[in-house]
Amino acid sequence: MRKFLYFLVSSLPIILLIGGCGQFNFPSDFKLPQQQAQGLSTAEVIKGLKEALTVGATNSVGFASKTDGFYKNPLLFLPFPPEAIKVKNTLEAAGLNKPVNNFILSLNRAAEDASKRALPIFKDAILDMTITDAMGILKGNETAATDYLKAKTTNQLKTEFTPVVRQSIAKVDVTSYWNPIATNYNRLTLLTGGELVNPNLEEYITEKTIEGLFSLIAKEEVLIRKDPAARITDILRKVFAEQ
Repeated sequence: MRKFLYFLVSSLPIILLIGGCGQFNFPSDFKLPQQQAQGLSTAEVIKGLKEALTVGATNSVGFASKTDGFYKNPLLFLPFPPEAIKVKNTLEAAGLNKPVNNFILSLNRAAEDASKRALPIFKDAILDMTITDAMGILKGNETAATDYLKAKTTNQLKTEFTPVVRQSIAKVDVTSYWNPIATNYNRLTLLTGGELVNPNLEEYITEKTIEGLFSLIAKEEVLIRKDPAARITDILRKVFAEQ
């Protein structure tokens, strides 16, 4: 008898739903328990978005900072500085391709080395996300979180990243490749009166490195939003399944 009563009581909601809907009016805000469990709290939304950005930043920095992470990736590759392109063209026309190629390689090696120091900067910025920011990002476009991070941190990243890039330039000896290029260019332009172009290598590498990292983070965000397999934690699966 006890078993029967337990069965009757536990089955009552189902009996009402299936057989008694005609005689029983549910409140308009009635929800089954499992439906309530699917809802997201504000804290969960913020946690999920911060985790998505952290995962994206971690993966991006790991990819970019490895050997050839910039140099052999068309998305990240640092070309010869555009403002000094006439230097490149002049030297290549004179058959001096090797110093040009060595210089380009050194630029990318500096970016790869500097990228190793980016993750703590990104993580500190991610911690500052507000409730308003989070709710806007959740329903925003496919790169809304990356756009938020870029808008909030670009200036700070430039300030903090420049000395890192300076160290990387010294480490991979970028200037030792640039100086012969400048010297050869001067020699070739003595008769024409051409002016030496001397780009700000620190600024160029800093901006291109940050730009490259954000492009990778954006790709990671799109992947997390679109591909359930990329949601590697419970909170990511819960937050992005709700969109």
